[in-house]
Amino acid sequence: MQTIVAYVSHKPGVLNRVGSLARRLNINIDSLTVGPTEMPGVARMTIVVNTDQGGAHRLEASLENLVDVQLAEIITGRPAVERDLALIKVVANQNSRPHLMDLIKVFRARVVDVSPDSLIVEVSGETDKIDGLLEVLRPFGVLEMARSGSVAMTRGSALLQPPGKPPVETAGATSAANSSRTPKGSNGSDYGSEAIESEVEANEA
Repeated sequence: MQTIVAYVSHKPGVLNRVGSLARRLNINIDSLTVGPTEMPGVARMTIVVNTDQGGAHRLEASLENLVDVQLAEIITGRPAVERDLALIKVVANQNSRPHLMDLIKVFRARVVDVSPDSLIVEVSGETDKIDGLLEVLRPFGVLEMARSGSVAMTRGSALLQPPGKPPVETAGATSAANSSRTPKGSNGSDYGSEAIESEVEANEA
């Protein structure tokens, strides 16, 4: 699988043109998510395609030739955070419910709806995590599933931005005193980079 991030004009017809382009290149789209960004009139797409590196580069180059595409970039192999979200409705009777709850806790998922004969489970994370939960739920009887598709963002200071985006003004630039203070955690302790990294690692486990 190859992942491409694209910034496009947020207007009708753009999604259809992107899909038609992949079809002409004979590239299957595994998932495609699109939504507004911090910039008015600009949407961000995360496109996961079932192709090799050469196919991904052809799609990337072809996307950038479209008038409504401001930027297209392959992020496969780069340090990135990639997340998918799924809602899974599974059969849950009185006998199976305790075992189901144990499995849901193991995958750090949560129950968002309960009925006498079923549960709706919400899970987010990497694709492999969601696929793993789906497989262990199948023996109980999966009634329905909806997945958002992957969204992705490069880690650290590496930014994907379309040309012409104005620089971001940070709050720290307005007050030297405030910028020199170390953020505090909920327990009042210093909430520096080490604490943040530890929390990220715990959430990704």
